[in-house]
Amino acid sequence: MNTLELQKIKQKALKNHIPIIMDDTLEIMEKYLSKTKPKRILEIGTAVGYSAICFTEFLAENGVIDTIEREKDRVEEAKKNIKLAEVENKIHIYEGDAVEILPTLNEQYDAVFIDAAKGKYPFFLKEALRMISREGIIFADNILYKGYVMSDYNKHKQRTAVRNLREYIKEVSENPNLETEILEVGDGLAVSRII
Repeated sequence: MNTLELQKIKQKALKNHIPIIMDDTLEIMEKYLSKTKPKRILEIGTAVGYSAICFTEFLAENGVIDTIEREKDRVEEAKKNIKLAEVENKIHIYEGDAVEILPTLNEQYDAVFIDAAKGKYPFFLKEALRMISREGIIFADNILYKGYVMSDYNKHKQRTAVRNLREYIKEVSENPNLETEILEVGDGLAVSRII
């Protein structure tokens, strides 16, 4: 992986206000990934490819990352960035809406990273649980959503996102097959391990 290019990709994304994974969130995920060395990672929400590029460092030998992005210009940017970082043989981008693409996938993933439309998190979870391997980990970023999720937030604009994020937390916390931690890093990270 070309680390110099990675820094440039990060700076450009920040400058253009493209939401990318926060450093402290990435740090936590890297700890898990370096221990588990996943063979396959599924990422829901590519943006410009920054997090996927970061994750390639922790893949098992010949490991791959499948990532989904619906915005055409971001897909193009991600393809360019992945090439610049010299990891195009490790990352495969699905272009389109994750709600339509996920049901068509039948791979087994050792790690799933959910970082797309907040209102769709419960659906993404259902699909992730269908494809996660036996000792896999599901990460969900922005789970506390600017603090709204744990407060009595009720503004109309973000109501659906907040309600569905709360539902996600409830589901991963109550599912007997999962061991879940909600970490207050970045904008909140849910880490659910299959047990």
